[in-house]
Amino acid sequence: MKVSVLVVDDEKEFADVLAERLQIKGYQAEACYSGPEALEKIRDGEVDIVLLDLVMPLMDGLSVLNEIKKIKPVVEVVMLSGKATPENAIEEIKRGAFEHLDKPCDDDQLVANIDGAHQRKLAHEERIRLVLERVRRAAKKAEGKNRS
Repeated sequence: MKVSVLVVDDEKEFADVLAERLQIKGYQAEACYSGPEALEKIRDGEVDIVLLDLVMPLMDGLSVLNEIKKIKPVVEVVMLSGKATPENAIEEIKRGAFEHLDKPCDDDQLVANIDGAHQRKLAHEERIRLVLERVRRAAKKAEGKNRS
């Protein structure tokens, strides 16, 4: 199954071109142009990785990042900005972003970050699966003792 990437940037041409470049590289990529639109797509669909612009009208990237982590905590986010500061990058990571990249970034760097973020997402999902499995076994064992 292809990795699903959502490109979120208010610069429509940038978002569309980036999504097309990612499709050529084998990702399932889609563009959207605002924070609220991105949150709707994340709520309603399967998204693995979000490439998220920091500076946007309506909702800035940090606000969108916060909401993504509330809605689907395992979705990984790579922040993008042409106007970033070291303080912004640190704050993004504190809030759960996988990485911060300066716009424009080269394809190799972008692909490496998408793949790294996807590996982290898969690792989180596996840990959740293992915990749920242990909880189910413990519940089944407790249920068996209660019947005795």
